[in-house]
Amino acid sequence: MSQLKIVSPSPHIYSKERTSTIMWWVSFALLPLVITSTWVFGLRSLVIILTAVGASVVSEYVISKYILKKQVLISDGSAVVTGILLAANLPVSIPVYQVVIGAIVAIGVGKMVFGGIGNNPFNPALVGRTFLLISFPVQMNTFPAPGFSLWSSSADAVSSATPLGIAAAGGTMSDLPGYMDIFLGQVGGTLGGIGVLAVLIGGLILIAKKIIDWQMPALFLGGIVLVTGSAWLIDPQAYLSPLFHIMAGGAMLGAFFMVTDYSTSPMTLKGKMIFAGSAGIITAVIRLFAALPDGVAYSILVMNALVPLIDRACRPKAFGRFSQEKANV
Repeated sequence: MSQLKIVSPSPHIYSKERTSTIMWWVSFALLPLVITSTWVFGLRSLVIILTAVGASVVSEYVISKYILKKQVLISDGSAVVTGILLAANLPVSIPVYQVVIGAIVAIGVGKMVFGGIGNNPFNPALVGRTFLLISFPVQMNTFPAPGFSLWSSSADAVSSATPLGIAAAGGTMSDLPGYMDIFLGQVGGTLGGIGVLAVLIGGLILIAKKIIDWQMPALFLGGIVLVTGSAWLIDPQAYLSPLFHIMAGGAMLGAFFMVTDYSTSPMTLKGKMIFAGSAGIITAVIRLFAALPDGVAYSILVMNALVPLIDRACRPKAFGRFSQEKANV
């Protein structure tokens, strides 16, 4: 019997790029962030990233082969991307075993339980991050200063408030690190919440390769600017500038690497624009008016849940079809 072919999930759109090619390009685009986080936090950052990637790949292999009993597709690189993005949403001081737990949840609950790549409605890395935040809030909210030692534990970490944490506590511009420090990653935060330059380089690579649409990152950041800029113009003493908000926290990472995820975003360009702009607005609202300092992960997960409605509302009309109302005229 000839070997069966695998039919990928719909929509079946012709493209010169294979799924594996796209995933490995995304992994390549994340390399500047990997390098920057290792430079800022030391080899401990690389340990966290490699652990997340290894646990993600092994989890997908075990679940596919022994639980779902389906062909293993880890060569497509999607598990590697999930692992890197999960690590990018974690602090460098988090215990290694918690990274493994997060990867198992990200792959098992966030991806494979729905049937694998292309079927998952929620971003797997953000599912894993949210689970860890609920299960281990202390470790997930401990952000060491740059230079954290490879052999240090979370108990040894010298806490360094993130820029958004300072802002949420009522800090002013004089209390915050400079824009250049935030841009280059010389601040406390998650592995992906530092180093705007590194994320920007990776994002531009994906745009240049036409792997992502430039409109989605632009509208996501634009939604943040719209809300935070309006608040800042009304009362610049009480609210921080929109430039700060798009540079701090996970805004840039979310804009280029999570809002643009193929599996969890709408199919049409119009739907993608609604999705990205709305996620940016929700992020800004959470940052300004909720008790959470960031909000990127939650806004994207909320919009992931609304993707079926957006796709339905933005579904193009079939050629040659007309409404019943016009037929009765």
